Amino acid sequence: MKNVRVAFKILDDGERPPPGFQFIRCHMIFDIKMGDFRRKAQLVASGHVTDVPPTITYLSVVGRETVRIALTLAALNDLEVKVADIMNAYVTAPTEEKIWTILGPEFGDDQGKKAMIVPALYGLKSAGASSRHHLADCMRHLGYTPCLADPDLWMKPEVRPDDGMAYYAYILCYVDDILSIAHNAEDVLHRLDKYFMLKPGSLGDPDIYLGAKLKKMKLPNGVEAWAMSPAQYVRQSVKNVEKYLEENLSARWKLPSKAENPFAVGYSPELDDSPELDPSLLSYYQSQIGILRWMVELGRIDMMTEVSMLASHLSMPREGHLEAIFHIYAYLKQKYNSRLAFDPTYPSIDMSDFRECDWKQFYGDVTEAIPPDAPEPRGKDVDLRMFVDSDYAGDKLTRRSRTGFMIFMNTALIDALSKKQATIETSVFGAEFVALKHGMERLCSLRYTLGMMGVSISGPSYIYGDNMSVIHNTQRCECTLKKKSHSLCYHATRESVAMGESLTGRIATDKNVADLLTKVLYGQKRKRIVDSW
Repeated sequence: MKNVRVAFKILDDGERPPPGFQFIRCHMIFDIKMGDFRRKAQLVASGHVTDVPPTITYLSVVGRETVRIALTLAALNDLEVKVADIMNAYVTAPTEEKIWTILGPEFGDDQGKKAMIVPALYGLKSAGASSRHHLADCMRHLGYTPCLADPDLWMKPEVRPDDGMAYYAYILCYVDDILSIAHNAEDVLHRLDKYFMLKPGSLGDPDIYLGAKLKKMKLPNGVEAWAMSPAQYVRQSVKNVEKYLEENLSARWKLPSKAENPFAVGYSPELDDSPELDPSLLSYYQSQIGILRWMVELGRIDMMTEVSMLASHLSMPREGHLEAIFHIYAYLKQKYNSRLAFDPTYPSIDMSDFRECDWKQFYGDVTEAIPPDAPEPRGKDVDLRMFVDSDYAGDKLTRRSRTGFMIFMNTALIDALSKKQATIETSVFGAEFVALKHGMERLCSLRYTLGMMGVSISGPSYIYGDNMSVIHNTQRCECTLKKKSHSLCYHATRESVAMGESLTGRIATDKNVADLLTKVLYGQKRKRIVDSW
């Protein structure tokens, strides 16, 4: 309560709030933090009764891919990484809402007095936006500008005094979690502390970031890289599930004693016809899907396909789907210790896998669209590679195919996707082309993000697929399309190659790591792919 009292301007006895101020109540809420499962109490305003502000009301956060890119660049350019937490991020910022309340018993001798809410107290509709605006003003005062591709990444041109290398210093904002990347990252956070009070003891080397263990490690190739491990989050989640089962469902379910894979062998969620879950278990199922998806965000790519399959049954899950979740937790109990390393090592690219062609007669003098307001590139350049695949008619109920791809910056996994396609393709060729187009669109977005972060890309994006027909159609301009339904994917991918934005090459199916994101794999094949990255 001591930290929140600054949010209230207590009025004198008999003094009335100014005209135009709206009365609301405040109350206490109790919750458990997702990151480390600590109990927390917070005084919040009943903002649901106030008028809706005319502008945005939310607090945006830095993107997952941006965090991975920034950590890879930090290792590539040999920069420091430091973190800090802002103390009471919301109540540090002024609010534009005109609100007053009556203080409760938690204010001691001031109970019953009238008070105006001055800063952006938690619960107000505009609290998040007010906090972000205040932080943005401070960042601009420090000389930082927002990245146009991700406004919660702040960047500033710097020169490292040791060797004169020009680079961009970054500050990544995720609500009250601040991550600084620079040659003097700690000094940057000390300057920020003058505007936003940082939590005592929070400034220093990274430890836990967004619920994952973040540390620098030495890889087998001798390179030092940053790595994220959700092991602590995974272990605590498993304990919570075991406790829930013991207290509520001990007579019906328990975690399997052995689970070598996320799914039991042969299980297909779409064919499950077990009884539907009752409302309480339905809510529990949905919450567990949210927790599992956050694990995937933190780096558990090895179970992305299985979680995606179960997530498609959120509206009407069955008992078999809940059992599948418990099987995943049994798998996590045995294999909780994982780490996603952002290796900055440049990959070995065999250019004989790719073929260039003169596309002018088909698409003219097309070139990659580079925004005119992109910042000047600084620091070392990077390579982009994508492995893409599809599982043709993999859904046994609807026969929809599944798209899967992994995108690497140098040797660091930056983005991955496992998603059921929106249309039913009648051929392997069509399913593979849809997957390729989806992956190319994501690559285009990442190239834009890197450009706006001031990162130079060494050349085109190198795309690996295992379908020879699709690769031939994007390598040889003389290939023609005979099916109109595929024309959009056909021309979108070929034009990307024509403008030099990407090149496609064939890779053997057993070497395509994207295979893990298109279908449920078991045994040695699964282990080989997971161990490869």
